Amino acid sequence: MEEPNFDLKKILVGVDNSDDAQKAFKCAIKLAQATKAQLLVVTVLEKHDMNVYEVLDDDFIHGKREDVEQHVQEYVQFAENAGVQDVQGIISEGNPSETIVEDVIPKYHPDLLIIGSLDIKGPKKIFGSQAAAMAKHSPISVLVVR
Repeated sequence: MEEPNFDLKKILVGVDNSDDAQKAFKCAIKLAQATKAQLLVVTVLEKHDMNVYEVLDDDFIHGKREDVEQHVQEYVQFAENAGVQDVQGIISEGNPSETIVEDVIPKYHPDLLIIGSLDIKGPKKIFGSQAAAMAKHSPISVLVVR
């Protein structure tokens, strides 16, 4: 049986404005401090949250992307202030679970993905959450924080 790799060099954490993502971020900071790993902070700009007119409006998307860039930079600054030596912000676009699993992980080669588990109520719960999709399809270990 193959031993799991717990020699963490790069930790990827997915962030948004949810409470569970904040918990995941704080967990990632502590783990990065303890292991001296690089912390990669990723957020995904979801275009499906925009209507067709907003998607076609370059100024709207540019403004939204600037907001996301500033938000990620705040996360990076917070982690640096907490003592994490190597922090990098990443912004991507698309469906969060697909983008992180199919684009971000292969590009940055993290050893661990840390994500929050948003407790979805109602009909969407039937189809599963973003966290469940990432945990199921990720090629690396996933730590889901509640």
